[in-house]
Amino acid sequence: MERRDFIKQSCALCMIAAAGAVISNLSSCATLPVYQTAINNQQVTVPTSLFDKGNLQIVQPKGLFYNIALNKEADGSYTALLLRCTHADNQLITTGNGYKCNLHGSAFDKEGHVTVGPAEKPLRKYPTEINNGQIIIHLT
Repeated sequence: MERRDFIKQSCALCMIAAAGAVISNLSSCATLPVYQTAINNQQVTVPTSLFDKGNLQIVQPKGLFYNIALNKEADGSYTALLLRCTHADNQLITTGNGYKCNLHGSAFDKEGHVTVGPAEKPLRKYPTEINNGQIIIHLT
């Protein structure tokens, strides 16, 4: 095989591998449950029935730049975390055990505490309450 052909084949294989990695990352993002809702009086309302199939729901309030991770705790309460990196204000993604920033690699556990820097502050936590089968997230 000539050097030129070898280089062409090597580059083609690298491009195929990179495309596969990108596609697998995108497809995993598409499977996340996202609940879109409006903000009324600085509150977001989410039905408790969304948690029949799992303990985590990603909430996308209209008009808010960042998503909110809403997690059902073992005691039946709910924790709401703003998915904004406290280091560089980047949107976070969910991982199997918390949240990660793709910009600089900061990671947070399910409670919002920093597990990997460069972020130093925990995620913002919003108070929640349950009223008539609805979870109310207070954004103030």
